[in-house]
Amino acid sequence: MQYPHTACLGAGVIGASWTALFLASGRSVAVFDPSPEAEKTVRAYVETAWPALTRIGLTENGTPDALSFHTSAAGAVDGAAFIQESVPERLPIKHALFAEIEPALAPGAIVASSASGLTLGQMQGGWVDPAPFVLGHPFNPPHLVPLVEVMGNERTGAGVADAAAAFYDSIGKVTIRLQREVPGHVANRLQAAVWREAIHMAREGVASVGDIDKAMWAGPGLRWAAMGPTACFSMGAGPGGLQAFCDHFRETFNGWWDDMGQPYLDDATIAMLVAGADEAAMGESHAQMLARRDAMIVALQEALRPLR
Repeated sequence: MQYPHTACLGAGVIGASWTALFLASGRSVAVFDPSPEAEKTVRAYVETAWPALTRIGLTENGTPDALSFHTSAAGAVDGAAFIQESVPERLPIKHALFAEIEPALAPGAIVASSASGLTLGQMQGGWVDPAPFVLGHPFNPPHLVPLVEVMGNERTGAGVADAAAAFYDSIGKVTIRLQREVPGHVANRLQAAVWREAIHMAREGVASVGDIDKAMWAGPGLRWAAMGPTACFSMGAGPGGLQAFCDHFRETFNGWWDDMGQPYLDDATIAMLVAGADEAAMGESHAQMLARRDAMIVALQEALRPLR
């Protein structure tokens, strides 16, 4: 097995989810987080995640017990071949962490950051030599949603990004490769664009917050769980494919794009969204909503796995 011993730095929601997935793949995991509650929280998270991981076929070689907890980041990375970093997204915190672990890394070890809002170039400022460091941005929760966005650049060691992508593939992830730095990477920008128009329509009174969400999961969201928007549209005009679709709908889409809004999250807009989301939840608690979301993601993964 490649990279049999791993480390997870940061044990929040993302770090705990990565820990569960790495364990499920049959690897041991060393965890670092400064919180005194980290061990209790991570063990509880793994216990909760394990049945879902089993249902989607990811625990055949794993055990939830191959865990160790460490009081320093340097101690956690000692002997680890693959390190997933998920500490808070503030550059001083990340830079301090990288400065601590760099001298302690095993030869050939890879460090991947889960950062969603920071770029690879920004984070490389915390390294003397960032050769072992790549972006490995997941989608929440990483143990259930397969996407990982991988990026290296001219300061990344030869073959390191390829090796990171291969590791993620080996534990059941689906990787894409970023070829240029942009804030938010790829998937976050896509969902930000959709949410911007959802907010605009709610603010303009086109439909309620809840109905706009419903329009997504009952409509394009189902198609997009199977194929991306460009692939879906390529089937939208018959055998003529994407060319025929664009020939037919170019002016329609250009008109829609011209009419789309550019809302901002000011206080009034946030208050409208919060009230709309609360109304749509109909009393469902945060924990209940999380459990229902995860159950639906698992069901989708089970249904789609034979067709991928």
